[in-house]
Amino acid sequence: MAAPDSLALFTGLGLSELKARETLKNAALSTQLREAATQAQQTLGSTIDKATGTLLYGLASRLRDTRRLSFLVSYVARKKIHTEPQLSAALEYVRSHPLDPIDTSDFEQECGVGVMVTPEQIEEAVEATINRHRSQLLMERYRFNMGLLMGEARAMLKWADGKMIKHEVDMQVLHLLGPKVEADLQKKPKVAKARPEETDKTPTKDVENGENYKTPGYVTTAHTMDLLKQHLEITGGQVRTRFPPEPNGILHIGHAKAINFNFGYAKANSGICFLRFDDTNPEKEEAKFFTAIYDMVTWLGYTPYKVTYASDYFDQLYAWALELIHRGQAYVCHQRGEELKGHNTVPSPWRDRPVEESLLLFESMRKGKFAEGEATLRMKLVMEDGKMDPVAYRVKYTPHHRTGDKWCIYPTYDYTHCLCDSIEHITHSLCTKEFQSRRSSYFWLCNALDVYCPVQWEYGRLNLHYAVVSKRKILQLVAAGAVREWDDPRLFTLTALKRRGFPPEAINNFCARVGVTVAQTTMEPHLLEACVRDVLNDTAPRAMAVLEPLRVVITNFPSAEPLDIQVPNFPADETKGFHQVPFASVVFIEKMDFKEEAEPGYKRLAWGQPVGLRHTGYVIELQHVVKGPSGSVESLQVICRRADAGEKPKAFIHWVSQPLTCEIRLYERLFQHKNPEDPAEVPGGFLSDLNPESLRVVEAALVDCSVALAKPFDKFQFERLGYFSVDPDSCEGQLVFNRTVTLKEDPGKL
Repeated sequence: MAAPDSLALFTGLGLSELKARETLKNAALSTQLREAATQAQQTLGSTIDKATGTLLYGLASRLRDTRRLSFLVSYVARKKIHTEPQLSAALEYVRSHPLDPIDTSDFEQECGVGVMVTPEQIEEAVEATINRHRSQLLMERYRFNMGLLMGEARAMLKWADGKMIKHEVDMQVLHLLGPKVEADLQKKPKVAKARPEETDKTPTKDVENGENYKTPGYVTTAHTMDLLKQHLEITGGQVRTRFPPEPNGILHIGHAKAINFNFGYAKANSGICFLRFDDTNPEKEEAKFFTAIYDMVTWLGYTPYKVTYASDYFDQLYAWALELIHRGQAYVCHQRGEELKGHNTVPSPWRDRPVEESLLLFESMRKGKFAEGEATLRMKLVMEDGKMDPVAYRVKYTPHHRTGDKWCIYPTYDYTHCLCDSIEHITHSLCTKEFQSRRSSYFWLCNALDVYCPVQWEYGRLNLHYAVVSKRKILQLVAAGAVREWDDPRLFTLTALKRRGFPPEAINNFCARVGVTVAQTTMEPHLLEACVRDVLNDTAPRAMAVLEPLRVVITNFPSAEPLDIQVPNFPADETKGFHQVPFASVVFIEKMDFKEEAEPGYKRLAWGQPVGLRHTGYVIELQHVVKGPSGSVESLQVICRRADAGEKPKAFIHWVSQPLTCEIRLYERLFQHKNPEDPAEVPGGFLSDLNPESLRVVEAALVDCSVALAKPFDKFQFERLGYFSVDPDSCEGQLVFNRTVTLKEDPGKL
């Protein structure tokens, strides 16, 4: 009886019966949604309206930390969180604040809790935005980029409902311009510009003029101009891009370039970018990958215009497959997988089978009358690389995470990608160079079906030395125990870089410096590190930590109680504030900052060579060395004086007093050779090239108490040691830090 009760509960939230049944197939999601709905009903004491139900579904499907479910449901049910932007902010907040308790006042401020944006405020914001562009609007009329108005109005009203803003924009534009006339559908006058060189593949914004079809290599047909006209009526000349990852693994540094280019190009041209999951292979797709990909896109600072799925369009794609068969452009084939591999293969013996026969067989494929591999639907074309008749559909008896067991045939990338681009009216299909060989199938398929055909642009991949990014090889590293998981900070997955403490701004800056070229680019990791230092130097407050402590007793300490020392958060800019640390008669310094016999050039503490203690205004001088039975130094006794009461010391060293004990993880590069996957460089394979010193754990490091309240992913510069980030493994009373980068560039290390 549980399923019917749950079905009624879910449809009561506003889900369609189909969507509710699909949700019930996902045990984890349905359990979480059931708990959320039940709690919301108890809070409200009445039925749940559709708007609240939609938010509860979004909460249940996107929340990973189930401990926070009750906390967030209470806000949604009481309509303190009542818009999608607020919910997204709330989910991001609990993701980035995993430790208890949550500071509710900070949470509410960061998530716009209780903020009510009135229709009057929306009206005023839209009116102000339109007035800023009034002259250009009156001149360009409906050819003006309306997305710009939406974007500016939303920027003024962060927590407003996007649909309400769009409605208000539409109403005010209609009031200003009146209904569309025939002239509004004509091409926008083209601005003369120099033609780019053939080797320059950076796309231009000529899509606004309907001129994108003039791109070299674009295939036009008798229907192209009519389709482009319809496309421009829908988009208003707006630039549209998409980032289309496969949800079968974690994103890596190469994907960061793709994200940066797709979202950045759209933003630079006042356009929009979709996040579209290419979920056509249910055997390899997992829910955790969908969540991780979305998280990384938003972590990098980008907000998708819309999150879509290839599976959203399965019905339309199937209908088009039937049409393709009707047109004699596709056929059902029984060749096995090994016969389809390679290039310049012989034509299929079933290539010319009658249309009616292929239609019946394709229907049999859909009804599950063929085993996997017994039949495929193939398209009749030869690609640039000689590959003949790529597969459009294949049989797979694997339930889909979104469509369940509705389908046992799934479309391929070659069939799906260009048609999804067409459905979403993408203007610039930006992809890496290896997809150039699929350009002919991209254009051919859109034209074979007489649908709008976007323009494909290729650019070179971004790779790094001393790295592997292949999903299969990372799994091998995990299985071998070389790394802990996909987010091990020695990897170059985006989750790993986030955990290590790389700021998203630094990754975006790195991608911008690399630029967009046709050629594949392999960069040195220290160039990425340089971008990290540039950002952290201005954003990571200073603290002091000691990795290998040596106890120092100040025998003439000037006070019976510890002194409070004011330390600037950023010594170069004291306007950014100070933090306070205790300075007592016992301090700890680095062992390497003391030598009994000073070598030439050594400037730190030694006999006859005093040193200053940073920020204290005091200098210490060695008085006695305390050694253990084995002769090793156990502690020092020193005397102190004011720094201005004598000769200036040769050096000032960092120290801690009354410190916290913490764990610090020091990372080096994971591989010893630049190209661990190159057999010529590493004959034994990448697993034989592991650097045994890639991780050193300091279990009892000492850090000053100013970091006591630090949360996961908070970042600091530990003076003289490097930049460090709080690891999510931290728990109350035991902080764990990852070294993000050292203070100075070392091209030989990562």
